[in-house]
Amino acid sequence: MIKVLGTLLHVATAASLLTLAGFAAQAADYELKLGHVTSDKEPVHQAMEEFVKNVAERSGGRVEITIFPNGTLGTNPEVYEQVRAGAPVMTVSDPGYLSDFVADFGVLGGPYLMADPRDFSKIVESDLYAGMTDRLRNEAGLELLALNWLFGSRHMLSDKAIKSPADTQGMTFRTPPNIMWVETFNAMGARPTQLPWTEVYSGLSTGVVEGAEAPLPSIHGAKLHEVKKTISLTGHFKGFTGLVMNADYFASLPQDIQDILSEEAVNAGVFMTDLMLNSEEEWIRKLEAEGVRFNRDVDIEAFQEATASVYRQFPDWSDGLHEEVRSILDN
Repeated sequence: MIKVLGTLLHVATAASLLTLAGFAAQAADYELKLGHVTSDKEPVHQAMEEFVKNVAERSGGRVEITIFPNGTLGTNPEVYEQVRAGAPVMTVSDPGYLSDFVADFGVLGGPYLMADPRDFSKIVESDLYAGMTDRLRNEAGLELLALNWLFGSRHMLSDKAIKSPADTQGMTFRTPPNIMWVETFNAMGARPTQLPWTEVYSGLSTGVVEGAEAPLPSIHGAKLHEVKKTISLTGHFKGFTGLVMNADYFASLPQDIQDILSEEAVNAGVFMTDLMLNSEEEWIRKLEAEGVRFNRDVDIEAFQEATASVYRQFPDWSDGLHEEVRSILDN
């Protein structure tokens, strides 16, 4: 009798395991790829993992998103092309890239736009932002799920301490192919030199550029501090990013899946913003332990004055755009 019961129990257990295995192996209804070019050790990757986990949980496993870091899905332009072609692909985007399609987005990436990064939430909750995302969807076929991911305050890396715009005069600084960056460094008296992110390390090593700028986690992730040992805490840009995908593909998804993707993208932005704001001093200590010297003696007011003219360099912006943004932020 005991032997029979044992056999039945064994069969029942095996059947349960097979059922669970079958459930686990069941393919998701919607499989997406999420590609980015930054390191899988950076906070933005952590935010993506949080996003992917929460989407899977809320969708009951119906949505499966695979992350491809370190450019494994392609360079930024290559991944964007996949998105625009209608592939089930998501990627990171920022105001600079989005301004190629809707020029007004460019103002959100301007120098010294806000003192407190948390104030950016006022922008993304505004009618101005809603109108810009509608235009992006209708005119460029891109669905912006979120733009509230604080990528970090960007600081300058070079051989010398940079205290004011007088110190950047004539210096070659790496910038991405982004007109806002170019105009900002021109206003500082520097010589902006466009290089892909993957070439910044070699550019600094060979003297193609004398300086670079990025958030502290990105400097560490790309090992730029191995080449240049002085970081000046200029905080000239407070960079925000987020997730974008093809608008037609997004619209083809069931409404509940659309809601989950949009809501969890915003939630991941809150997660990443908290992560960045609470970790800057920790990143400073980490970089100092690896031989970096930090310069906190920066004349922020002088940099603000030098770059104020940048907001007048974009004739394609809507009339009064910068003033409207300032009004939203100051209320």
